[in-house]
Amino acid sequence: MKNGRLRKVVFPVAGLGTRFLPATKVVAKEMLPVLDRPLIQYAVDEAVDAGADTLIFVTNRYKHAIADYFDKAYELESKLAQAGKEELLALVQGTLPRNVRCVFVTQPEALGLGHAVLCAKQVAGDEPFGVILADDLIVNGAPGSGKAGALRQMAEVAAREDAGVLAVEEVPRADTRKYGIVDAESISARSARIRMVVEKPAPEVAPSNLAIVGRYVLPPRIFPLLEQTRPGAGGEIQLTDAIEALLHEMPVLAYCFEGTRFDCGNKLGLVKATLHMALQDPQIGGETAKLVRGQGA
Repeated sequence: MKNGRLRKVVFPVAGLGTRFLPATKVVAKEMLPVLDRPLIQYAVDEAVDAGADTLIFVTNRYKHAIADYFDKAYELESKLAQAGKEELLALVQGTLPRNVRCVFVTQPEALGLGHAVLCAKQVAGDEPFGVILADDLIVNGAPGSGKAGALRQMAEVAAREDAGVLAVEEVPRADTRKYGIVDAESISARSARIRMVVEKPAPEVAPSNLAIVGRYVLPPRIFPLLEQTRPGAGGEIQLTDAIEALLHEMPVLAYCFEGTRFDCGNKLGLVKATLHMALQDPQIGGETAKLVRGQGA
């Protein structure tokens, strides 16, 4: 990783999205739209912003929508070109920069986040890489503002400090049982060196209320540590267990990113994200604001 640029980013997308059934019976949860773009598009844009040219999707054998979305749509593009609909054609062709490739890896069984990351080992290789959980949508400023996405911020810290970096956010103490929680010593305004990681602790025993959210910058050393990690409840391999082992070998930092996170893994979070994007949209922002205030039709 040179100059804080991450070449490879992993997207674990094999989950079934049961909170959004029946829609996710046929639509991958990462393809659920926030305004006019699917969640996975926001995640990919963030990865490209961090410098990625290889996107590794860890999927299951039933999910084809994500591959179809990033594939070339010959018939659609031809019809738009013939109709002179250049703006729409640019949107369709702009889902992925030409220098970026997609690699799809199958996760045979849903055996946890750690297992999903391990499935990417052969493609990720021997260099630091990013991990983005697409249902954690993180925005930093209005679209086109030029502000660094969360993963780019983290990659720059990882390169500067020669460390692994996990995105964290303060959560209500009552919610610690939903997250991996860190015990960390502050080293700067946004960074802290992690001393311990606890997976989903009860509020009364949680070491803090700093929760790991869906962004990671990890060294290749995480792969042998994942291979050595014993499965926990449900036979799942937890990424936090391997990170706990990594702490004994190198610094791993908790990073409080600049931006706003929307938990789009649940219905309310998806609605909040959609409203946020609608309010930012130059075409419908004003009317959306009226609707929110109860003044619209």
